[in-house]
Amino acid sequence: MNKPGKSAAEKVQYIREVLDELYPETPIPLSHQDPYTLLVAVLLSAQCTDERVNQVTPHLFAIADNPFDMAKVPVEEIQAVIRPCGLSPAKSKAISGLSKILVEKYSGNVPRTFEELEALPGVGHKTASVVMSQAFGFPAFPVDTHIHRLAQRWGLSSGKNVEQTEKDLKAVFPEDCWNKLHLQIIFYGRQFCPARGHDPVKCPICNSLNIE
Repeated sequence: MNKPGKSAAEKVQYIREVLDELYPETPIPLSHQDPYTLLVAVLLSAQCTDERVNQVTPHLFAIADNPFDMAKVPVEEIQAVIRPCGLSPAKSKAISGLSKILVEKYSGNVPRTFEELEALPGVGHKTASVVMSQAFGFPAFPVDTHIHRLAQRWGLSSGKNVEQTEKDLKAVFPEDCWNKLHLQIIFYGRQFCPARGHDPVKCPICNSLNIE
């Protein structure tokens, strides 16, 4: 329950103020050099920690850090390198497949639309949203499990899936803060508001909003 007198708009404003104070800078957690390496890193991060991805990608990108070179690497070789990230059979096929498409259809460039990105192997809406927002600066609100959990915990969404949560968050937060805010919420969730062992007293936002 929220404290009496704090409207939904006041709650949203308070959350923004806390996050801006805690995380004035929002470096992208996944190491990358350009849109292509970001795309591959985000694809690898599915059901895997950013830390693990950042340990694996230097080895992968030492073999190939662009779609022209990656398209020539055998899928088995890609799989062997990315195995620590999990789901390596599917992810290695996706990396190989999307690299070939980028070469054949886009002259080696990563496309700049959701529709084109989501048509690539292994690229869903969340991955496309990260690339659109962080590589190209297009307003997007990628929702991962951290953001989905916190949006529900803070009463900002009752969505049963990340798609609905994304719509709800876009409705209450200004578009010009989406790209920074989604990273701020991820950082906050990891530091103060975990799924397990959450202590509301030590969680500034939950404590202030009287959320258990």
